[in-house]
Amino acid sequence: MSEIRDPENTLLMETSKGPVVIALRPDLAPGHVERIKELTREGFYDGLKFHRVIEGFMAQTGCPRGTGTGGSGRKLKAEFTTEKHKRGTVSMARAMDPDSGDSQFFVCFADAPWLDRQYTVWGEVVEGMENIDAIERGEPPRSPDRIVSMRVAADAA
Repeated sequence: MSEIRDPENTLLMETSKGPVVIALRPDLAPGHVERIKELTREGFYDGLKFHRVIEGFMAQTGCPRGTGTGGSGRKLKAEFTTEKHKRGTVSMARAMDPDSGDSQFFVCFADAPWLDRQYTVWGEVVEGMENIDAIERGEPPRSPDRIVSMRVAADAA
């Protein structure tokens, strides 16, 4: 693993396909980054499925029910920016209401410009994108991959 510049704003996500390092972007979405770190530190994401994985688009996770219908119970106010949704972007999933993001998030496999300014970008995969690429596809996948564990790098020392 390469050197981590900002351990407090880096997530270490161990998936069933291997490790993924996510650089958090508090400069873009301070409220979302704070909540994601809070949930991560509570162990909320450990064991959750990638429940919606669309080839050429994205892999979504963060639902405690594993179906895309659940969350942590706390909605977040949208923090939309001009940041582009591109390969490796980590962004908040939501319902129709812009302020309905909760715990579910997705990682883009490819550029998704139609999402720009409509979803909150809060991170970027900086290592391990090949492990995201390897996640089982499907809505839902027949044999879903999981987040084995997720930690804030500052806590993993």
